[in-house]
Amino acid sequence: MNRKYRNIYFLGIGGIGMSALARYFLHEGCHVAGYDRTATPLTRALEAEGAEIHYDDDPTLIPQTMRSADDTLVVYTPAIPADHSEWAWLRDRGFIIEKRSAMLGHLAEGKVCMAVAGTHGKTTTSTLAAWLNHAAAKEGSAILGGISRNISSNLLLGKGQRLVVEADEYDRSFLRLHPDVAVITATDADHLDIYGTAEALKEAFEQFAAQIKEGGALILKEGVELKFDTTHRTLYRYSADMGGDFHAENIVLRADGRYRYDIVTPDVRIEGCVLGIPGKVHVENSVAAVAMLWCAAKIEGKELDRDAVVEALASFEGVKRRMEVYLSTPTQVYVDDYAHHPEELRATIMSLREIYPGRRLTAIFQPHLYTRTRDFAAGFSEVLSLADKVILLPIYPARELPIEGVCSEMLGDAITTEWELIERDALADHLKGEDTDVVVTFGAGNIDVVCRDVAEVLSNKICR
Repeated sequence: MNRKYRNIYFLGIGGIGMSALARYFLHEGCHVAGYDRTATPLTRALEAEGAEIHYDDDPTLIPQTMRSADDTLVVYTPAIPADHSEWAWLRDRGFIIEKRSAMLGHLAEGKVCMAVAGTHGKTTTSTLAAWLNHAAAKEGSAILGGISRNISSNLLLGKGQRLVVEADEYDRSFLRLHPDVAVITATDADHLDIYGTAEALKEAFEQFAAQIKEGGALILKEGVELKFDTTHRTLYRYSADMGGDFHAENIVLRADGRYRYDIVTPDVRIEGCVLGIPGKVHVENSVAAVAMLWCAAKIEGKELDRDAVVEALASFEGVKRRMEVYLSTPTQVYVDDYAHHPEELRATIMSLREIYPGRRLTAIFQPHLYTRTRDFAAGFSEVLSLADKVILLPIYPARELPIEGVCSEMLGDAITTEWELIERDALADHLKGEDTDVVVTFGAGNIDVVCRDVAEVLSNKICR
């Protein structure tokens, strides 16, 4: 990136990916400012770290120090609408305006880029890989798509050339990356508002894989089929317990909900792994993360420190809103999860069923986007029917306008278990009168705003 820019202005600074870049530039000593629609805990954290942020779309609020195109670079997220007045003001005055994905590509240049892509699982896998670099390999930086609970941030800075990034398929953003090592966790249909068809999405993943550098490696989940030229690069397969070059063996569910297992790699076995967070889906994610470290070490002519990897896995605390456990008692359990695709919901529900067998499961779901709700309505209804009780919240629209006939009730009509529709702000009070045991909240919208209220209500039931 051209270092003449000491001022970086962000349109949509509060997004999880944008905020990581903002933190990076703050660390680099740049003057950082930006706009977002609403204040959140993340934007308040950025302000405490030195960023100037405002919440009204008004060009006059752009700081005076950032009103010259000569020394100010603008970064924007595709979530910003085309008619945004600040964006128009900056365009009209000749500012260089980069997409978040392009900026991420610039920062990855010259690094050993370790990129995690996939329609689900990429945030936990990339955060795990970043933590393994940090705690086991003692090197590496990361720009993440979630808040690591180990470091309370989505930015990790360390020595060495390794850089872990989350490669987002939305808006084809990941095509700005040319990784040395890449994981692809899944290619299930998603973002059909962007791609149109599942086939077009799969083609984009194939293009991403084709951009892996010569001498690099693709680590592909067992069962995912993609075209990949292995002439100058290596293809590896991974899974939890379905075989592949990297997989887990001797998987045992412990009483605390965590798993003990061995990780098998092409040349070593890492025995006695216990991941710090529950959920069998995360066993699979940990296999992928270890595979990334193994490949990076081979590229650099190094070897894995098996004991250090075991210690790092055990100390991993997970990612905010990825099967985040608020309560776990014999009478009340509460877990919050970012899941917003049917297969993500399925993985979490099945994990909870295994960890808490025979207990009553209440699933609370806030659908994200009208288009996603429309496109995957049957899948959502089928998966939610695996719960004993379903509470639906109204659709979170994000960047979209309503679509006639698309609403949360259309999911409920096809759910085969008990369900009801509740407004988000009424959820916590409503749960006071519910027969709750194991409760999970799902959604990528703003359902997280009420998580602490839900936890308090359920916690009060323990004391009765």
